[in-house]
Amino acid sequence: MITLSLFIQNSTSRPPLRRGLPLKQPRRLSGPRTQAMWITRGFLLIPLALALAWLALPPAARAVSPPPDGGYPNFNTAEGTDALFSLTTGGNNTAIGSLALHNNTSGSANTATGSGALSSNINGVNNTANGFQALLLNTSGSANTAYGVNALVSNTSGLNTATGFQALQSNTTGHENTANGANALASNISGSFNTANGLQALESNTTGSQNTATGVNALFNNNASNNTANGYSALFNNTTGLNNTSNGYAALFSNISGTNNTANGVSALVSNTTGDNNTANGANALFHNTTGNSNTATGFQALLINTSGSDNLANGYQALYRDTTGTHNTASGTQALFSNTTGVNNTASGFQALLNNTTGSNNIALGRNAGVNLTTRSNNIVIGNAGVAAQANTIRIGTQGAQSAAYVAGIRGATVPGGISVFVDASGRLGTATSSERFKTAIKPMEQASEAILALKPVTFRYKHELDPERIPQFGLVAEEVEKVNSDLVARDETGKVYTVRYEAVNAMLLNEFLKEHRRVEEQGCEVQEQKSTISELKITVSKQEALIAQQQKEIKTVVARLKEQDSKIQKVSAQVEMSKAAPRMVLNP
Repeated sequence: MITLSLFIQNSTSRPPLRRGLPLKQPRRLSGPRTQAMWITRGFLLIPLALALAWLALPPAARAVSPPPDGGYPNFNTAEGTDALFSLTTGGNNTAIGSLALHNNTSGSANTATGSGALSSNINGVNNTANGFQALLLNTSGSANTAYGVNALVSNTSGLNTATGFQALQSNTTGHENTANGANALASNISGSFNTANGLQALESNTTGSQNTATGVNALFNNNASNNTANGYSALFNNTTGLNNTSNGYAALFSNISGTNNTANGVSALVSNTTGDNNTANGANALFHNTTGNSNTATGFQALLINTSGSDNLANGYQALYRDTTGTHNTASGTQALFSNTTGVNNTASGFQALLNNTTGSNNIALGRNAGVNLTTRSNNIVIGNAGVAAQANTIRIGTQGAQSAAYVAGIRGATVPGGISVFVDASGRLGTATSSERFKTAIKPMEQASEAILALKPVTFRYKHELDPERIPQFGLVAEEVEKVNSDLVARDETGKVYTVRYEAVNAMLLNEFLKEHRRVEEQGCEVQEQKSTISELKITVSKQEALIAQQQKEIKTVVARLKEQDSKIQKVSAQVEMSKAAPRMVLNP
């Protein structure tokens, strides 16, 4: 509070307006109050005559009693000791109270009500001061309005409005400020375009400009600019933070230098000190945040415990409630990511989505209670599924038993050269069957194991109407019959019942049987080739033998011819012999 000593001047220093007119102070019958009346000695009978004339008037023509006596030339009105004491050319001024507008000379259209109100004003115009020492030190400032003791007491500039005890009391050169409430903008000196509504609102502001504070103690310690605080103690401790907006009891209460923050709700961002670019909507939203930046919390106690975590988005009651230093998390839904403390890059959408996640990171959960079982594992995607606590790097869509059909566009009719088959187990898990040796053990030839498929009985069939209304003809096997042959060739459902045939295994066994048969055919082919080779050799031998036989036959023919020739010769010789036998023979004896 500013305490000033007001001086009192005697009648010898009065201005020309009153100079030469002795002051009489008669006591009126209506009470102890005395008022100044100027009377010229040469005309003592004039007031008496006027009084008699007034008494002669009918009651309807009479004015107030006692009559007003504070009217002065140029439409000025003054009531009180030394009110408008220094007036020269100013007009349309009203001064009521001791020393009100005391120093005013040429200022016009001013209204001062209260002891010392606008006492120092000289040439300021269009000012209104109501209250003890209101606008006391204003000299040339214009268009100011002050209501309350010491309101705008130090002001020298213009276009300020102060309503309340000591409102804008320290303001000197600040202009276009509005203060409503005791001590509102009490310390403001040069700050401009500020609005303070409420007890001690913007009380400590000295040079900050373009601030708006509505509520008791709102922006109490502020000395920065472009802040808006609505609510009891909103932005109470802010000193140098800029461009902050707080709406609600104690919203951004502890903020000191944080900038570009928005808090809407009781105690929203109440602990924030230096964090920037945060948005909190809801009671206790971002309650414990101190240095975290670029967080957005919407909902009661959303991001409540966050201290230094940044770039988080929480929408919903207690969303990201326990997050402390986790960053880049997004939670939408009541208690979504409720238990998260240091996990980063998580996204949860839905009631209690990722509820129990604490340190797991890079998880995505969509749906009511989606990922509720996940705690510390990372890189999971769960949609409409609770997830499994021990799993990481897993995608789960839907809940087994809840959904009975799945439709995915963009698959049918899309050719994927080099693609592989996808399988599903009884739990709904999708995957592929790897064939790399590095994933296998106990590798050995199939040998005779594949002969079991020779006992299988392929059938034609149609699915039941509820499965296939179009009743398209199918070709395959009956799983129960296959189980009788080899139980390893069937797959079972979640209850353990036979569900389908492992056709890929049947195909492998068929391949083995084919290869076995192929080897047999190859072996038989080799035997045939050998036989053909043998036959060819035999043919050659036969050919040789035939040639030999032909040669022999030729030789035989030659021999026969020779024999015939010899036989002919023999016959001839025989004939000659016979002839010689028939002639007498003379034997000469020596």
